[in-house]
Amino acid sequence: MRAGTAEAFTITPEGLYCRSGGFHVDPHLPVARALITHGHADHARAGHGAVLATAQTLAIMALRYGENFAGATQAAPLGQSLTVGDVSVSFHPAGHVLGSAQIAIDQGGWRAVISGDYKRQPDPTCAPFEVVRCDLFVTEATFGLPVFSHPPAQEEVGKLLASLARFPDRTHLVGAYSLGKAQRILALLRGAGYDAPVRLHGAMVRLTEFFRDQGPPMGETPALGADGGKALRGGVVLCPPSAVGDRWSRRFDDPVTAFASGWMRTRARARQRGVELPLVISDHGDWRELTQTIADTGCSELWVTHGQEDGLVHWATARGLAARPLRLIGYGDEEEAAA
Repeated sequence: MRAGTAEAFTITPEGLYCRSGGFHVDPHLPVARALITHGHADHARAGHGAVLATAQTLAIMALRYGENFAGATQAAPLGQSLTVGDVSVSFHPAGHVLGSAQIAIDQGGWRAVISGDYKRQPDPTCAPFEVVRCDLFVTEATFGLPVFSHPPAQEEVGKLLASLARFPDRTHLVGAYSLGKAQRILALLRGAGYDAPVRLHGAMVRLTEFFRDQGPPMGETPALGADGGKALRGGVVLCPPSAVGDRWSRRFDDPVTAFASGWMRTRARARQRGVELPLVISDHGDWRELTQTIADTGCSELWVTHGQEDGLVHWATARGLAARPLRLIGYGDEEEAAA
């Protein structure tokens, strides 16, 4: 790595700023020019002067914030190099949710990759993660401790199907984040042969219809009717995590409560929320995926943006990498925030 090249970046009150390019990446306050990795609310906010992101992320932001969410927008085709200021940037699949991307920033033979959020597990609703070799890798660390090991998502969906078979007359109320997680569960259910209607909380309808036009079959997904669930017995209802413990859920007669999240690996969290059926399904990489990805990039310098920063920094430092936490504010795990 060329000495001092990483100094092209600085931390401002708005977030991570690239001086050479004149842009922020995933800023949490309005800025003149923003590059956005994906559509989750802790990374994609409205009010920027100009936004560069994948076409799918721009469409998701328009659905969530309205067509005029930014002064100007530009779609970044995956893998195509674009000039922004004095640097070249390119977007590469992150495997996190539909439209999610890592952003590679090249200048003078030196490359930084800002990964946003990512996972390495297969996901039928989005493009798979792509390793991008770099000098500096900026990583999340949501599940950046060795205790976190996510099982294959298909196995967790198998637990849901087994519970449906065991309790056919009890509605299975599954808390899942509205952008990405809910649609992934739908696709996995369909892939496992479950073809019954899956009812949706109203907050999930628009995004699910967008995913339906973009990816694998979602099957029949009627919105929850005006009866509010009183007449419903059996089957699956997908809802935001916050709705599982809210008064909204009391309209169901003896439901099986489930929550799909990487945090369900921790039994105390499941008990705290009164979750009967914890499903360890995460859209973030676990400890093995995070450490393997860092090694795969070949980076000599590592910055950790949010999550279990210190654990991952310690692991990287022990292996000879120049590693440090960025301690950026405004970011968090969307599953936790939604709950």
